[in-house]
Amino acid sequence: MDYIVLDLEWNQSPNGKEDSVEHLPFEIIEIGAVKLDEGFRQKGEFHRLIRPQVYRQLHFKISEVTHMDMGELKHRGKNFKQVMREFLDWCGTEYCFCTWGSMDLTELQRNMDYFKVPNPFPRPLLYYDVQKLYCMEYGDGKNKPSLDQAVQERGIRQERPFHRALSDAFYTGRVLAVMDFEQVRPYISVDYFRLPRNKEEEVSLRFPDYAKYVSRPFENREEAMKDKTVNDMVCPYCNRMLRKKVRWFPCGQRFCYGLAACPEHGLMRGKLRIKKAEYGGTYVVKTIKSATEEEAEMIMQRKAAQRPKPYEKSEGQILRGFGGILRQ
Repeated sequence: MDYIVLDLEWNQSPNGKEDSVEHLPFEIIEIGAVKLDEGFRQKGEFHRLIRPQVYRQLHFKISEVTHMDMGELKHRGKNFKQVMREFLDWCGTEYCFCTWGSMDLTELQRNMDYFKVPNPFPRPLLYYDVQKLYCMEYGDGKNKPSLDQAVQERGIRQERPFHRALSDAFYTGRVLAVMDFEQVRPYISVDYFRLPRNKEEEVSLRFPDYAKYVSRPFENREEAMKDKTVNDMVCPYCNRMLRKKVRWFPCGQRFCYGLAACPEHGLMRGKLRIKKAEYGGTYVVKTIKSATEEEAEMIMQRKAAQRPKPYEKSEGQILRGFGGILRQ
């Protein structure tokens, strides 16, 4: 199997979000990729400029970072559909995508949908987020470095300028090649652009230290929270159905937290991310992992903070009380 290390450059409305086209906030203007064998040795390159069809003026930030101009894109760029045919042919049949960050494959598929290019990718589309893997191996797992920072940290020779699609794909491949990939190989990522169409396609992945579940879309958040699979908490180590110590409770509009205990593996903390699907509806990404006593206590404190205290009265109750006093 080959690894296709992909990077994209895209344009957006020069006037900001209010002038963005629905379902195409970013229009791809450059595709760059390198093909690596199983030993992460480079065996090919792909590079194309794409002629813009929607946003025909470059956003000033895009020009500033990439040093591209619209004249170059109009003169040397090809039609997106043609470029995608060439790119998919070049990829071959047995490959796995690798990207620096989580946006590229989502935007690639969004552009494919908009320009009506058939999507041949598997569902779910699994890939390696090299930025995340690098952070797990060399960092704290949370603060994700930029690509140029990772290149400097690993002492990789800088042969090309950054912030062009092929150059950034090239450097991502070089970073991947110097990593201890076997250490992070299990941590595959899921692209959420094309969601499971039904319950049978829902995604359940088990990693060395946590489990992830991706639901099908629901009509709204309330319907999602009624679903048994969304609500269940299962031990990521032994697959045992767990009894909740703290039932799911909301924390803002986008997150819910819960706490459970496995008789064999101890405390487990759960997190639900409530997300909007591309074409309407709501889906849920659930993660369950081990919890320390301190983490469990924090969840219980968050839950307790949401309960109204017995001695606290609402403004309406206070006003009604005053009304009763005045009538006496």
